[in-house]
Amino acid sequence: MIEAVVAKWHAYLGDPAGGGLDDLLDDEVVFYSPIVFTPQHGKEVAARYLAAASQTFTGDATEPGHASSAADTGFHYTKTVMAGHTAIMEFETTMQGKYINGVDIIVCNDEGRIIEFRVLIRPLQAVNVVHEQMAAMLGSMPESH
Repeated sequence: MIEAVVAKWHAYLGDPAGGGLDDLLDDEVVFYSPIVFTPQHGKEVAARYLAAASQTFTGDATEPGHASSAADTGFHYTKTVMAGHTAIMEFETTMQGKYINGVDIIVCNDEGRIIEFRVLIRPLQAVNVVHEQMAAMLGSMPESH
């Protein structure tokens, strides 16, 4: 089950403008951000964070402003472990010249929808850069109601 969810996640990252998050996320999904203390509950807020991340985590492109998706840049998964309903995927990228290493932990239900998405990031300099970039991206996105 998780293999299909991960494949859909990778397809989304390859073309965030094409949508796909609505089908991937369960209505009651819980998103755990590395920059927000409390878990974020519900599809709308999780989709907002993940859409912002898909634009923010594009890394440093070879030409400023050239990157249109994570697939176009240095963001890449280095390791993936899948078992049952859980996937753990390690990633790397750079932002503002800072190396970012992190892990996405995805848990899905029997229907193939994500019920938990957890992002962990290191080192501390990376967390600070991600916080700054995510705040700017979220601030520039229109609120959905």
